[in-house]
Amino acid sequence: MNNYNKLLNNLETLKLNKIKENIDEYIDLINNKKKTFIDSLYELTNFEINVMEEKRISHSIQFAGFPFMKSLEDFDFTFQPSINKEQIMDFKNLRFIENVENILFVGSPGVGKTHLATAIGIENAKNNHSTYFINCNDLIQVLKKAYSQNRFDDKLKTLSKYKLLIIDEVGYLPIDIEASNMLFQLINKRYEKNSTIITTNKPFAKWGELFGDNMIANAILDRLLHHSHVINITGRSYRTKNILKEEGASKI
Repeated sequence: MNNYNKLLNNLETLKLNKIKENIDEYIDLINNKKKTFIDSLYELTNFEINVMEEKRISHSIQFAGFPFMKSLEDFDFTFQPSINKEQIMDFKNLRFIENVENILFVGSPGVGKTHLATAIGIENAKNNHSTYFINCNDLIQVLKKAYSQNRFDDKLKTLSKYKLLIIDEVGYLPIDIEASNMLFQLINKRYEKNSTIITTNKPFAKWGELFGDNMIANAILDRLLHHSHVINITGRSYRTKNILKEEGASKI
């Protein structure tokens, strides 16, 4: 076996598939003096680095538990004129992460809160920041299960370490006192250490009813709203967008 075939075997063994795919092209470029040996090695290794980065991003996004893949560019800001597009797009720069700030999206169901929270979270994950997305009711069940198994403190420690924790749909289901206390402990543990994104359909004035205790609600809000961005969305539901279009077309 000649050295060329041995090289191909080595590349396959090392799983350097991108180099293997492009090696012939670069050998020809070197032989024709169109590229130097150093430049060729640099470009070939860059192929592998790009593959590694794509895998890292994919793993981070998968681990984060996002409900779907959405970007800020996918969001129809023209349908929700109450939103400051420039402010939302600035979140893509992740300054709020560096400043340990929270984001709270408040609005009726279907206005795009989860879309925006997910898109910002994906940007965070892409930039190698630990990110975790969870529905509020699911989070409560996780905390209660951990408590019943005497692992509550460990679970709090784990959840408090994420650079960004996204708690979706706060207020869609009632929260009992036990759960309220657990959520307070989590928010308190993350306070001024890491950023949290909340989506809720309940105005803050009704959080006392939601959590079944004004004192707990105020304590949670106090920590969430300090160093925060509150985005109130007052537009229509995206879920009715196409239906409204069809109805409008049928009247023409």
